[in-house]
Amino acid sequence: MNWASRPAIIARAVGAGLCLAASVPPWGWWPLAFVGIALLDALIADQPWRTRLGRTWLVAAAWLYPATLWMWDLTAPGYVAAGAFFALYFGVAAALTPAGPERRIVLPLTIALAEAARWSWPFGGVPLAHLAMGQVDSPLGQAARLGGSLLVVVLVVVVGQALAAAVKRANRPAAIAVAATAVVLLAAALHPRAGVVRTVEVALIQGGGPQQTRASSEQQPVVLSRHVEASRYLDQPVDLIIWPENVVNPGRFLTQGDANRIVREVAAANDASVLAGWFYPISERYTVNYQSTITPDGQEIDRYDKVRIVPFGEYVPLRSLVELVNSEIPGRDVLRGTVDPVLETPVGPVGVAISWEGFFETRNRAATRAGAQLLTNPTNGSSYWLTQVQTQQVASNQLRAIENDRWVVQVAPTGFSAIVDPDGEVIQRSGISERVPLVGTVEMREGNTLATIVGFWPITLAAIVAIAMTQYRWRRAERAEPLAQSSAGPPPR
Repeated sequence: MNWASRPAIIARAVGAGLCLAASVPPWGWWPLAFVGIALLDALIADQPWRTRLGRTWLVAAAWLYPATLWMWDLTAPGYVAAGAFFALYFGVAAALTPAGPERRIVLPLTIALAEAARWSWPFGGVPLAHLAMGQVDSPLGQAARLGGSLLVVVLVVVVGQALAAAVKRANRPAAIAVAATAVVLLAAALHPRAGVVRTVEVALIQGGGPQQTRASSEQQPVVLSRHVEASRYLDQPVDLIIWPENVVNPGRFLTQGDANRIVREVAAANDASVLAGWFYPISERYTVNYQSTITPDGQEIDRYDKVRIVPFGEYVPLRSLVELVNSEIPGRDVLRGTVDPVLETPVGPVGVAISWEGFFETRNRAATRAGAQLLTNPTNGSSYWLTQVQTQQVASNQLRAIENDRWVVQVAPTGFSAIVDPDGEVIQRSGISERVPLVGTVEMREGNTLATIVGFWPITLAAIVAIAMTQYRWRRAERAEPLAQSSAGPPPR
C-alpha cells in the first residue's frame, strides 16, 4: 500500500483521531493517546503549513466527533458545527508549529494552547473530551499537581512524539522526551502534600430514576421525594448529607415553604447538615441555581449561587437574535452568583462547583485558594443521552482532585455519583439510575499545590512565546533567502 497516497493519508488521519477519542472516557484506553499523537506527528513532519493544518483538522475532527456524541441529542446542527470549529483550533496549532525537528518542542505547547482556547471560547468554552481526561488513570495524570490539566496535555504529546521518533529510530530525541517526562513525574511525586485537618463522614444522596428525562414541573416533587427516600436509607451517623444540583425545585407543584420544610426535616432526622441544590424562578427574567447549607437546627448558614452557567441551557447568548430562529430556548436566564465557590459548614469550608463548573479547573482553584478543605460537584446529568458526559465528569473530578490535592465528591440524581481521593482514585461510584446513599470517609485538607497557585498560565505563556519565536525565525528566513540569492550572482551559462 502506498502510505503517501491521498486515501492512505485520510485513513491514517482518521485512525489517529479515533485513537485519541478512544483514550478518553467512557472508553479510557489511555495508551492509545500516544499512538494517536505518534500518527499525527508522522502526518505533519516536513509538510507545508497548509498541509499541516488540513491533516490535523481531520485528526481532531475524528477525535472530537465520537468523543462528544452526546451533543447530538441536544442539538444536531450545533454538534456538527462545534466539532468542525474546535477541530480548527488544532489545525491552526499545527500550522503554527515548525515542520522540522523543532516541532518536538513546539507542538506539545501549541496543542496545549489549542486545548486552553477550546476550554475558554466561545461562550466560556467546552472543556470536555480533552487529552488530559484520558490520562487520569495513567502515571501522567499525577503531573496535574504541578501544572494542571495543560501540563498533562503537554506530556501526552511529548510521549506520543517520543513514540514516533522511536519508530523512526531517532533514538536521541526519543530518549530526551522520555527523560523530560520522567523528571516531571518525579517532581510531581516529590511535591509537598496538603495537610489533613480532620476526617468526616459524608453521604451522597442519589435519588435514582430514568436517564434522558427533560425537566418538567410535574417532575419537581417526584425528584425531591426520591432524594428524601434515599436519605432514609442512611443507617449510620454522618456529618454532611450532599444532594445533587437543582433537586429542590419549587414551582407549580411544590411551594418554596414546603421545599424548605422537607430539607430541614432531613437535616434534623439525621442530625447532619444538608448541602442541597435549589433551582427556581425569582422573576419573569431570572431563575436561581444554588447550593445551600442547612444545619440540623434548620438554619441556612450559607449559600453559593452558580457563577459559570451553561450557554443555551442556563442562559442564552445573543437572545434577541437566537429567538428569531429558535422558539425552544429557555425563557429565563440563570442569575449568576458573585461570591467565592465555598460553603461554610459545621465541619469546615467546602468548595462547590455546580455541575458544568466542575469541568473548569479555575472554579476549583478559586475554591481551594479561598480555603476549601473538601471539593464537591453537585450535578444533574439526568437529561443526557448515553453516559459520555457522566463518565467524563468523573474523570474531570479526578483531575480536580489531583490538581488541588483535595478529596472530591460528585453527586447526581441518576448517576454517576462518586468519591475521589487526592491521588485521583475513584474510591466509590454509583450505578446509573440507582437509588442509593453513597457513604464514605473523606479528609478535610489544607495547603495549596503548585497547580492551585499558578494554574495554566505558565504553559499558556510558554506556548505563546514558542509561537512568537517560531514566527520570528520564519520571517528572518524569508528575508534572508532573497539576500542569499542576490549575493550568489547570476547562474553560470
